[in-house]
Amino acid sequence: MSKKKVLVLLGPNLNMVGIREKGVYGDETAQSIEMQIREFAESLGFECEIFQSNWEGALIDKIHEAKGVFDGVVLNAGALTHYSYALRDAVACLRIPFVETHMSNVFAREPFRAHSVLSEVCAGVICGFGKHSYFLALQALKSLM
Repeated sequence: MSKKKVLVLLGPNLNMVGIREKGVYGDETAQSIEMQIREFAESLGFECEIFQSNWEGALIDKIHEAKGVFDGVVLNAGALTHYSYALRDAVACLRIPFVETHMSNVFAREPFRAHSVLSEVCAGVICGFGKHSYFLALQALKSLM
């Protein structure tokens, strides 16, 4: 049996984790967290690709390319979560599970962060557990496949 393939899609400024807002995101680097995500995904029997971009169009293109390639997506769209209807429409195009994921508890931060235009087209939402949010999202995807 071939491994299920998952895509972990990371939006704007998530390449700066470990550098920016350490009180919110901690001081562990994005590269270290990505390595741990890959290892955890592998332990669940997944083949995992991680893609990060600060550009909305690149994220949309990657979602379009995921059709027929990936079995599920962990999506941390960063600030695009709150207003990108184009990203929302791209997610809605695919018939695979997406888990909206955030390292911080978006409901305990600025009020604008509590609203997501993506949630209603995702299978679920996980937030507030730091890097462990990604691990929980991968476990959720496994249960959905």
